[in-house]
Amino acid sequence: MRFHVVNLPNTQTTKHYQPCAYTQKNRRFADMMMGLGHEVFLYGGEENDAACTEFVTIATKAEQAEWFGGNDLYKELNNLTWNPYDPHWLTTNERAVTEIAKRKQDRDFIGVLGGSCQKSIADTFPELMTVEFGIGYSGVFSNYRVFESYAWMHAVYGSRTTVPGVMSARGRFFDAVIPNYYEVEDFPFSAEKDDYFLFIGRLVEAKGIQIAIDTCTRLGVKLVVAGAGQVPDSDVVEYVGVVDHVRRGELMSRARGVFVPSLYLEPFGGVHAEAMLCGTPVITTDWGVFTETVQQGVQGFRCRNLREFCDAADSVDKLDYQAIRDYAIGKFSTDVVGPQYEAYFERLQTLWGEGWYAA
Repeated sequence: MRFHVVNLPNTQTTKHYQPCAYTQKNRRFADMMMGLGHEVFLYGGEENDAACTEFVTIATKAEQAEWFGGNDLYKELNNLTWNPYDPHWLTTNERAVTEIAKRKQDRDFIGVLGGSCQKSIADTFPELMTVEFGIGYSGVFSNYRVFESYAWMHAVYGSRTTVPGVMSARGRFFDAVIPNYYEVEDFPFSAEKDDYFLFIGRLVEAKGIQIAIDTCTRLGVKLVVAGAGQVPDSDVVEYVGVVDHVRRGELMSRARGVFVPSLYLEPFGGVHAEAMLCGTPVITTDWGVFTETVQQGVQGFRCRNLREFCDAADSVDKLDYQAIRDYAIGKFSTDVVGPQYEAYFERLQTLWGEGWYAA
């Protein structure tokens, strides 16, 4: 199989850009498919460290500096706008179309993660299947979509139902649910834990950081906080700034537990998967993806009030760290998820023949 994967306009396709989950999905997807013997043509900023058949630059660093003011992704959370008519989308989409046209063959796949901002690429090549893979956003457009959780797939289906009635929200046979995927070597395991809890990610209200602070304040325990944004003032917080993937793994592996108390319906919440890959229990809210991935009292705890969060923090030391890691590797590693994607694209290939009726 052959894939044309188009990255976002504001990053480089390298491991350095860890704060951008979509860039990392594109990078790891290319690695997975190449590792399974397929061809991947990757389109993006000047730098790339993903495996690919060919890398094609569609945005220079000088252009990115002009578009985004030279913002550092580690410091600036909102340096990418989501209007398809903004210059960065118009330019990169036009170049992607030109370069794909030079390389495309019958029955190639196009992979995008920019939602409706990259729809013009798909519209240019109706003879090819464009797949939105790893969907964690609401602005979907393609006929073939891979969601990161059933929770998010159902949320998107429900939000697009225009006819009232319990049976009006219909499923789509050639969509799929496949979890996000990670390189296990980035997540060290430690059976020994230090005396702190961890909150890592964007420091915004919707991520539930105040819940983590309130819990640790009530228990009188230290909360290490890492990420970009405004740090709430608290005596229990130790702020360590924005960390790279190496330091992230160190912090996660040594924490007693990692808080992921998102207030919204989390499509996936990569931090909780990363923590479990380190063998560290997670403490989450009780909705969204967590209802699918966190077994109560096994990999961590799902909570609905402050007392439950406090009880969870008091109980994480009783969990089996090695079992947590083994579970996460069996669910989120690239070695496991890669074949799931391969099987999904093989299913789509049947649409060139009998499709639904293929034996």
